[in-house]
Amino acid sequence: MLPTNATLGLTLFWALLGLAVSWFPGQGSTWWLVGGLFGLVLLVDAVRLRLRPPVMVTRRLPGRFALGEPGEVRIALANAGDDAVELQMFDGIPAGASAPTMPWAGSVPAKREIKVYHPVKLMERGETTFGPIQVLTRSDWSFWKRLTRHGGTEKVKVYPNYEPVVRFALLAMQHRESPMGIVRRPRAGTSREFQQLRDYRDGDSFAQIDWKATSRRQSLISRAYEEQRNQSVVFLVDTGRRMRAMDGKLPQFDYCLNAMLLVSHVALRQGDHVGVQSFGGTNRWLPPLKGLHAMPVLLNHLYDFQTTPEPSDFSEAVQQLMAHQRRRSLIIVLTNLRGEDGKELIPALQVLATKHLVLLASLRESSVDEARENPVDTFPDALRYTAADRYVAERREVLAELSARGILTLDTTAQLLPICLANRYLDIKAAGRL
Repeated sequence: MLPTNATLGLTLFWALLGLAVSWFPGQGSTWWLVGGLFGLVLLVDAVRLRLRPPVMVTRRLPGRFALGEPGEVRIALANAGDDAVELQMFDGIPAGASAPTMPWAGSVPAKREIKVYHPVKLMERGETTFGPIQVLTRSDWSFWKRLTRHGGTEKVKVYPNYEPVVRFALLAMQHRESPMGIVRRPRAGTSREFQQLRDYRDGDSFAQIDWKATSRRQSLISRAYEEQRNQSVVFLVDTGRRMRAMDGKLPQFDYCLNAMLLVSHVALRQGDHVGVQSFGGTNRWLPPLKGLHAMPVLLNHLYDFQTTPEPSDFSEAVQQLMAHQRRRSLIIVLTNLRGEDGKELIPALQVLATKHLVLLASLRESSVDEARENPVDTFPDALRYTAADRYVAERREVLAELSARGILTLDTTAQLLPICLANRYLDIKAAGRL
């Protein structure tokens, strides 16, 4: 039982009354009589609240949450009593979560059930726990509140934000990938495999004309091609301490996961296989899978990936990947490049490039770009600009050396990584480099 403001006010009034009575001898009996009356009222109100049937509370959580996206939690409140119940309710949301409509306050009519829907936004991936629901019920005369807890703990899975993947899928069904920024460029003939012969169409190149079939049919016949399929794309993703840096409201690693999901969806639609190898503390391997049914498997594999404070060993990661993946593949290395990485990273990727096509996708902090673009008015501004410019220059030196050794590179901000990486994958497919 918890006293309300009305109870505290009543107690304060009785205390002040006692102070006033002390100035008038002989009135002590009146003060005790008033106190007894107040005590009786409080006791009756507390007993009535204790004997009242508790409100039944049940909660239904979504099957899964997406990182940073609100998920709807449904709570049912059932009142079996003969009187309406005034209450406050707070859901046991995980630490760091956001529930803007909590706590909820309202009335549950007698012999009725009401349902409360409230959004919860979770900001950490993986498995998290909802605690019991806490309900604060007000007594009939508003002198007491009763705190009860309903239900137990419930575990839920928080997946990466795959909204860009869903949006791309809907646009792709209407052949409208370009509004997302994913551009299908003209494909070169070397990137495609022969599909069938068909009648010549305006715009077909002369290289497409099959002259033997043309001579037999006495009309122009062209070869139709389809994009190469059954190729493999493997993500070599860094989960070490460098990926823990916050970029906006999310760590850079979460932007990597979004990019992996989008590119995986595009690759699976192209008929390619997709696999994942992680390093830097979370060392897990998912063999390449094919078909759109592989997306749920990929989500269940990636949703609880967490970064660690461990350093990233590129050489060991390459050795593990070479042992797992023997078929030639497009290896997409996802990391946050540093200038001092060159001595270890370049030899490791050279070894990887002896058998695979390697693309290094490096995330660049948006704060670095802001430091180089902001006007320089003070000495601290000049120091900040110089440090950011030096940081970018060192990265460019490593990227230039990698490019000179035949390794593909991509350097972009975390926010632009999903679209840029999807476009680069389509460019590679179009050029027939894999």
